[in-house]
Amino acid sequence: MISCILLTAGESSRFGSPKALANINNIKTIELLQNNLIKSKIHEIIIVTGAHESLIKPYVFNHSKVSLVYNKDYKLGQTSSFQKGLSVVDNNSYGYMLIPIDFPFIKTTTINALILHFQSQDPTILIPLYQGKRGHPPIFHQKLKKNILDLPKEMGINRLNAENQVQTLEVNDPGIIQTFNTNEELEEILRTI
Repeated sequence: MISCILLTAGESSRFGSPKALANINNIKTIELLQNNLIKSKIHEIIIVTGAHESLIKPYVFNHSKVSLVYNKDYKLGQTSSFQKGLSVVDNNSYGYMLIPIDFPFIKTTTINALILHFQSQDPTILIPLYQGKRGHPPIFHQKLKKNILDLPKEMGINRLNAENQVQTLEVNDPGIIQTFNTNEELEEILRTI
């Protein structure tokens, strides 16, 4: 089984409000991602909150696949949030998919394709490609769990890519590279889809 750790803990300072609550065609980013993940082959979805927990919590689905965890160290960055999610992950999970909240356009079919590839090929790290560009979501093998938990919180997860065998999978999904930090960037993406 594959677990998904969905990161919503950041302060979204450049965006001006929580990215998790950005409107995409009359649905919040966090709702869109939960809908797509629940329909996928993901076993569990762990949503990591932080800076805006009280605002985001009402939009977390009451669903058997979804759980919520608070990262008090959210100011230390994404690694600390990934570690917080990993600390509560199902012990039977053999892969951990990482999705930052600002990648809401990833298709369910892409998530499923990555899971099927991960299950059949058993790579240490799997990263999707779109037209040769690396994107999200990566999947990390369970054998990296201790390595991830032992990473200094200020160090990026990409450090693991340099130290481990990385496999890539080309997908026909621009959503894996469509991310936003500002309202203008989000509007630009929305104009192209």
